[in-house]
Amino acid sequence: MKVVIEEPNLLPHAELLESLLPADVELSWHRRFDEDALVADLADADVHVGGRMTPRMARAGRQLRLVHTGGAGTDKVSFADLAPATQVANTFHHEDSIAEYIVSSAVMLRRGLIRQDAALRTGVWASSVYSDRISQPRSVRGAMVGYVGFGHIGRRTADLFGALGARGCAVTGSGRVGDDTGLDWHADVSDLGRLMKESDVVVLSAPLTDRTAGMIGAPELAGLGADGILVNVGRGPLVVEQDLYLALRDGVIGGAAIDVWYRYPQGGDRAEPSDLPFHELPNVLMTPHTSGVTRETFVGRVHDIADNITRLVQGRPLERVVWPRR
Repeated sequence: MKVVIEEPNLLPHAELLESLLPADVELSWHRRFDEDALVADLADADVHVGGRMTPRMARAGRQLRLVHTGGAGTDKVSFADLAPATQVANTFHHEDSIAEYIVSSAVMLRRGLIRQDAALRTGVWASSVYSDRISQPRSVRGAMVGYVGFGHIGRRTADLFGALGARGCAVTGSGRVGDDTGLDWHADVSDLGRLMKESDVVVLSAPLTDRTAGMIGAPELAGLGADGILVNVGRGPLVVEQDLYLALRDGVIGGAAIDVWYRYPQGGDRAEPSDLPFHELPNVLMTPHTSGVTRETFVGRVHDIADNITRLVQGRPLERVVWPRR
């Protein structure tokens, strides 16, 4: 069985992956995304591991039995071009790392630590202790955290916020969140406006679809208010780009942690994340889609991927299959 791997985050764990697979599995590693090279390599491949499956790649891989993403997202997989027999599976293990990111960034923004850091680098002690023009910041104890999407990430984040004394509410596509969440309330997305108005911190972890693109715009941001914090770990286009920039620039909301963007590198490590100058704003934590990037995340994913490839070799049902839909 031939497995083509184009997932740079798995490279540090290549030895572990190889040790978990049956001896007759052949691995073909690609250290960077090169569509032409991948198209050629996929012609006789059984499995592709990676976050992108372009139309050309899908049409080239007519023998593919499995496309396994290196993470949860499948929005870069060209499902329509896959052979009918190809299954698509994903993997998670990022919820702990992303929850840490969400809670820590929310505390930094709510406490004004980014502004304080910038000021102290210029010799200014930006604290109510030294200036009566600065108000005392708020902790997260007693704060309402609103979750737009409440899957693996939302549930784990709510656990951490709950340990700090925060409350929670959520909206999801179906209105369901499961049992024992500890939330004050939950509903479907028709109550998004209510969630924005009642929340001190809003966490976006919903998937990007035709229905969710642009779901947060100027009216929703105005509802969050001048003290509100937005944390986006879902996808950039969940929020209207121009509306978010203006809300941050004009103080419509208090701040934002943005880990997912509107522009990404197409090769190498250089790209402006937006056409708008978010980097000039003092109330934004900007990170390059790294909220879930920890060693622990990818060790867990390697085990999931190896397990599914082994299942395929042995003719057993796969886990976490997202296509064909069941």
